[in-house]
Amino acid sequence: MTVRTAHYPTGGGTKPLDLYTGARSNGPCVLLWHGVGPDERDVMAPLAREIAALGPAVLVPDWRPDLPDEGRAHLTDSLRFVRDHASDSTGRPRPGRVVLAGWSAGAGAALGVALHPELFDGWRPAAVVGIAGGYQRPARTTGTVPLQALGRAVTPVPVRLVHGTADTVVPCDASRELHEALLAHRWDSELLEPATDHAGVLGCVYDPTEHRCLPGVDASVRGIARATARAVADAATAAGP
Repeated sequence: MTVRTAHYPTGGGTKPLDLYTGARSNGPCVLLWHGVGPDERDVMAPLAREIAALGPAVLVPDWRPDLPDEGRAHLTDSLRFVRDHASDSTGRPRPGRVVLAGWSAGAGAALGVALHPELFDGWRPAAVVGIAGGYQRPARTTGTVPLQALGRAVTPVPVRLVHGTADTVVPCDASRELHEALLAHRWDSELLEPATDHAGVLGCVYDPTEHRCLPGVDASVRGIARATARAVADAATAAGP
């Protein structure tokens, strides 16, 4: 496993972005967005490592949801950076080969991009993965509610959803509702429901004294992270080579 930090340009400056690559990186890369904690790319590290071990390269940027634009510039600028630098194993540019994945608020942000290609120069992700997300609120990338936008005339992309049944921050019903709506609109959607909470789907535990999700040390927690990672890797497989 190799982890290095790059910087994407945004707002006249830059922000950090971690790149995880395994021994056999292949297929689309994964852009993985964290949730509403400002600049919490480190929270995604346990999951990012598990995904990269299965093949896809994973890029995890910092972004700040607490800014006046609720993080839209950071999210879209990180997407633009990854999209413009995506390449295959031979180094040839392949801007369409990006799987968009997000946890919590990052999940709705990822789906919003797939539903509004006109906001991104017509660009579409190869697939979308929503992890413990809610989809009844405006996506921070688009300002529109994903569930309300499903009727738009856009070509479906594969969607994979992961949501813990013990999640009290964003109840699992949020992903169940989206899954049923996606199927009704003939999207390729699958839902995984592990017996864990909002942090557990990442392979983390929430520490109330730190007010932060920290890597889990219990084998069962790490096992859930591997299951989430497999769902992300499956999304990359569904998207094609």
